[in-house]
Amino acid sequence: MANETEQLDFIWEGLDKSRKKSKGEITAKSEILARNELKRQGYRVTKIRKKSKPFFTRSQKITASDIAIFSRQLATMLKAGIPLVQAFDIIGKGHENPSMQLMLLSIKTNLENGDTLAESLKKNPLYFDELYCNLVDAGENAGVLETLLDKIATYKEKTESIKKKIKKALTYPAAVIIVAFIVTTILLLFVVPVFEDLFKSFGADLPIFTRLVVDMSKTLKQIWWLILGIIIAAVYIFIYFKRRSRPFNRFLDKTLLKVPVIGAILNKSAIARFARTLSTLSAAGIPLVNALNSVSGACGNIMYSEAVLKMREEVATGQRLQFAMLQTMLFPHMVQQMIAIGEESGSMDAMLAKVADFYEEEVDNLVDNLSSLMEPMIMVVLGVLIGGLVIAMYLPIFKMGAAIN
Repeated sequence: MANETEQLDFIWEGLDKSRKKSKGEITAKSEILARNELKRQGYRVTKIRKKSKPFFTRSQKITASDIAIFSRQLATMLKAGIPLVQAFDIIGKGHENPSMQLMLLSIKTNLENGDTLAESLKKNPLYFDELYCNLVDAGENAGVLETLLDKIATYKEKTESIKKKIKKALTYPAAVIIVAFIVTTILLLFVVPVFEDLFKSFGADLPIFTRLVVDMSKTLKQIWWLILGIIIAAVYIFIYFKRRSRPFNRFLDKTLLKVPVIGAILNKSAIARFARTLSTLSAAGIPLVNALNSVSGACGNIMYSEAVLKMREEVATGQRLQFAMLQTMLFPHMVQQMIAIGEESGSMDAMLAKVADFYEEEVDNLVDNLSSLMEPMIMVVLGVLIGGLVIAMYLPIFKMGAAIN
């Protein structure tokens, strides 16, 4: 069944108002809607068919980066005085991602039919969350849509930047370790047995280290299927519970926060996202209780999300945000003091923006330090794994050379 937002391309032929033959292409959700649109434009359709797609094309996923770039483009166009519908038409038709193009043109159609921008965006909840739609709604109601879109674009760019830095910090060492594991496995399965046959022809006792590696090779050849099955099962179980089990995700997030270096990065990034999101919502004039509800889903860590929801309950009963934050035991003293200053001076959004800037810079520095720290550690791991196997294979040869001399 087609998605409600899916747009289809149709090729049509017909007559215009002066009875001249015309043909062209049109995008619509269905053939009936395409015919109605052409009729509205003054054409009498004689033939219409769905445009066939090239065999090798495939749809691309809409990423968070696509949404961030779109937000900035839309904010820029509205600031330049371009009407909203025309802005969607320009951005949609010029987008390289076909899926993004279809969604934007669908939103444009909704706008033409009289929906507000917030209502149109809510029809695509997978890409425009409650926070995004609430900010747009606030901007439309206050008549400052372009200003709010600019803040949304900044917010999206900052949060995506933090995500990319954390992924970079975690992906690089993981990728190197996986490659090292694969190379080690290949050496044990295919290279070590060749040396083993060579060593048998010597007829001499092998060094302990070499015998250990040869025994590992034999064991791996016998039960490689079992090890592979365990790895696949473990990955499947991890992904299954990661997607479906909140207690598992809570345990995972809590554990990661305690891991040296990586835990510091995740803690500071959660605080940065909390501050950046709350700053954006405060600047939009959204009440604090409602804002905290949206902020809880933007922290990126269940421990912080639960803490923000507890803070929301306290604030709803009349408690000041600073004291509600103190009870969570997650936010540093500096953040609490900045919040207190913001509450007293009525400049909460400005104080939170400064907190977000500070912690985003902290995340940048920690990621750079982690990269610098991981490089020598990775070299040591590779040296021990690969170098150890090579030494083990050449020890008998060195021993024979020493005996001959």
